[in-house]
Amino acid sequence: MRDQFLEEALKEARKGFEEGGIPIGSVLVIDGKIVGRGHNRRVQKGSAILHAEMDCLENAGRLKAKDYQRAILYSTLSPCDMCSGAALLYKIPQIIVGENKTFKGPEDYVRSCGVDLEVINDEECIKLMEQFIKDSPELWNEDIGE
Repeated sequence: MRDQFLEEALKEARKGFEEGGIPIGSVLVIDGKIVGRGHNRRVQKGSAILHAEMDCLENAGRLKAKDYQRAILYSTLSPCDMCSGAALLYKIPQIIVGENKTFKGPEDYVRSCGVDLEVINDEECIKLMEQFIKDSPELWNEDIGE
């Protein structure tokens, strides 16, 4: 059975795909409650930075340092350098990753900074990204900076 918060991140990923964007979703959880959710909206907003995790943090709003320090960031895909950096900046202690088969961010570095980063390798997360990459390779390459 899939973790309820990873399921919510997947709902965000599906929403992004339905909007014509890249199917990556994220939720921020504090004390067992979702305080922010987001999905990759680079295409929809013409944005350089609205990856799912960045959208999620933005939608969570301004939080206190102590709030971030007891948060868990869920993402359907391994966070890139930018998104990992945001998690490190705010000292988010735990990141749950849906999958890292299609893309792997700086996971070893994030772990070396003391973050508990766990990769689930959820089949639906993998299938969603594999299909998107197959169908839209140019958009995918743009998103990861290639």
